[in-house]
Amino acid sequence: MKRGFYTIMSAQFFSSLADNALFVTAVELLRTNGAPEWQRAALVPMFALFYVILAPFVGAFADALPKGRVMFISNAIKIVGCLMMLFGNHPLLAYAVVGLGAAAYSPAKYGILTELLPASQLVKANGWIEGLTITSIILGVLVGGQLLGPGISAHLLDFDLPWIETGVDTSAEAAIAVLVGVYALAAWFNLRIPQTDVPLRPLRQDPDKSLLANTMALLPDFWNCSQRLWSDKLGQISLSTTTLFWGVSGNLRYIVLAWGAAALGYSTSQASALVGVVAIGTAVGAIIASTRMRLDNATSVIPLGVTMGLLVILMIFISNVWVAIPFLILLGGLGGFLVVPMNALLQHRGHNLMGAGRSIAVQNFNEQACILALGAFYAMSTKFGLSAFGAITVFGLVVAGIMWLIGRWHRHNLRQHPEEVARLLEIARRDCH
Repeated sequence: MKRGFYTIMSAQFFSSLADNALFVTAVELLRTNGAPEWQRAALVPMFALFYVILAPFVGAFADALPKGRVMFISNAIKIVGCLMMLFGNHPLLAYAVVGLGAAAYSPAKYGILTELLPASQLVKANGWIEGLTITSIILGVLVGGQLLGPGISAHLLDFDLPWIETGVDTSAEAAIAVLVGVYALAAWFNLRIPQTDVPLRPLRQDPDKSLLANTMALLPDFWNCSQRLWSDKLGQISLSTTTLFWGVSGNLRYIVLAWGAAALGYSTSQASALVGVVAIGTAVGAIIASTRMRLDNATSVIPLGVTMGLLVILMIFISNVWVAIPFLILLGGLGGFLVVPMNALLQHRGHNLMGAGRSIAVQNFNEQACILALGAFYAMSTKFGLSAFGAITVFGLVVAGIMWLIGRWHRHNLRQHPEEVARLLEIARRDCH
């Protein structure tokens, strides 16, 4: 791997660690403020909101500037969201601003991989990036939980700046103040990401039109990119798979917290460790996939998605933590092994069809729209009385059923368009060598 790849990994690690620690902290901040549970569940779709709204624009933005600079700007926006949360804005609004930074960050983070590395290293690079991201999720939820614990939070609250009244009075606020520093560290790494030789794609600017008109002109381009990816016989399968995976896993992060409280009687700090357990399995599965899978056989993992969905339903029968831990590791491992090759295949097809930043933006739009829709469904269901066990059952059935349909879709493509699918697989096979 090139040296710049490790700088990207470092930046991604600290940014993702802070994202996940902030999620746990925001849940606790809402709880201590007396907010109803549906607002805590709504944190997930609020984070996804700007991914969906800005999807037509952030891909072109990522392709128009050096991607390290885009990642720096994105982390600066996340810091603004933290400060909003710290100084009295509603946590849902502030967390949406953090999501705005994440929406701009993602196309640059994944897009630079296709610019920096050859296609033969994409699966391996995705394995390392996903493995490191999952590691940061594990540490992030654990760090968030520990920062909220009585031991560390007491020391943080005892710390005072001379002649400055910070207004930090609770453990959640103290944790957020620490996370501002973690985001700043990620931004420092962003400034050291090398600029690649891939030509930039400046945003189209018509001097006779207003800034708003020029910005809205990106919508047809985004729509065209989306159509091209959904029409591609491999792109559509990988996109639908990753869309479903991230839509469900994004919401399971909160559902596991709710399940830990309902099944095991855990506090937010204690239940956060269970999210980390799932992430451990995902990291292992991602690393195994990066060493054993290639682009041209990525679609062979589709049946694992059906299995994963059925396993999710079994969570409702578990009430012992020592049974839960290996089960959650297995569940996460299946997800990691599933998503890494499909994500790499999607990046490869998107890069060939339209460019890295735009293809990642299309991917983010679909994945975050799924998170937003499922998260809104869960939040509203909670508001109207659906239990955590009921939500888990619904999610499991959705995953298994849709993954079964995706498998049928791919088999239909193999029967009806064998030459086109064979040609695309040959391109992937050739680029792997």
